[in-house]
Amino acid sequence: MLNFILSPKYKEMIRLFVFVSFLFGVVSCKAQTPHEKSGKPEILTGADQIGTILPALTGKRVALTVNHTSLVGKTHLADSLKSLGINIVKLFGPEHGVRGNAADGELVSDSVDKKTGIPLISLYGKNKKPTSQQLADVDIMIFDIQDVGTRFYTYIGTMHYVMEACAEANKKMIILDRPNPNDFIDGSVNDKLLKSFVAMHPIPIAHGLTVGELAQMINGEGWLLNKVKCEIEIIPVKHWKHGEPYSLLVGPSPNLPNNQAIQLYPSLCLFEGTVISLGRGTPFPFQVLGAPELKELSFTFTPVTIKGVAVKPPHENKLCYGIDLRADKPARKIDLSYLLKLYALYPDKEKFFTSYFDLLAGTANLKQQIKDGLTEEQIRASWQPELQQYKTTRKKYLLYSDYSK
Repeated sequence: MLNFILSPKYKEMIRLFVFVSFLFGVVSCKAQTPHEKSGKPEILTGADQIGTILPALTGKRVALTVNHTSLVGKTHLADSLKSLGINIVKLFGPEHGVRGNAADGELVSDSVDKKTGIPLISLYGKNKKPTSQQLADVDIMIFDIQDVGTRFYTYIGTMHYVMEACAEANKKMIILDRPNPNDFIDGSVNDKLLKSFVAMHPIPIAHGLTVGELAQMINGEGWLLNKVKCEIEIIPVKHWKHGEPYSLLVGPSPNLPNNQAIQLYPSLCLFEGTVISLGRGTPFPFQVLGAPELKELSFTFTPVTIKGVAVKPPHENKLCYGIDLRADKPARKIDLSYLLKLYALYPDKEKFFTSYFDLLAGTANLKQQIKDGLTEEQIRASWQPELQQYKTTRKKYLLYSDYSK
């Protein structure tokens, strides 16, 4: 009996039990800790509740689709699960990579995670969807990535393809949900003819969903290839409701370094389809706008290459004149005033838009409406019929009380 108790396998079981018991205790205490200002319980993400899924992972071959936002406290989910003895067979990474150290659009190759020694597979570039071979030795897939609540943020495109691959390979997917920091509904609804990796679904620019809710919508509306359905289990956020503010402790991508950039992102990302710089290659990306031609504006900045953040950014090494939004209070809407203002000021309007603009807008109408001189109110009114239809569909998939109206 003594030899059995002292066996390595039994010791590992005891260690795991003690660790999980401690984890539940920490989570329990955290849940009872009030917010300093509101007196409400602390928000618990799905990852903060990993103790609830450990029994389902024990003895399984587990894959993770994660990045640097996949944190349990301050520890990466991969590191946390490995320390608990979970058999992680591979890590799948979206744009910017598993550890979030690749610049926008930068190629991320398959490799090995230096910290854990676990194989890494990139889902950005040519291989956006796990192959059947890559999933052959996987029993369960875990998805845990912080989204920012916009249609063109590529992490939800990655989730779509992972769901599709898991459905085709009959693999279960567990989604560790997180709050939406831009939790409102606004913007043009994507035209199916303009479907792309930055517009995978017929949803508005700001969709008002968490990734867990969106996954339910993807399944429920039959948006996966051949209308397959992925077996998903969602670990919902605790102590958060729609419409409640949520600030991120870590930037979700290299060019969204703070909450000001995150809140401006739904309105400013449309400029990616124009000749205007959004401040990539500066210390304040997505918080300034400008171009060398806007010399009547007094604020200036010069984009430069910053390794791991911005590689050859627009207008690299050129002095840009523009506007500084770092002190602005972002509106809870798709604010078209910036776009209309800079289009009006730009001297060569035929060169203002690029071919990428329609893909980001999800419609060819917006560019034409701006060229035709429509006001922001007129453009916003044109969105309303489809937005109302979307809101009706959205209600079917909500996991949290809805105060976002």
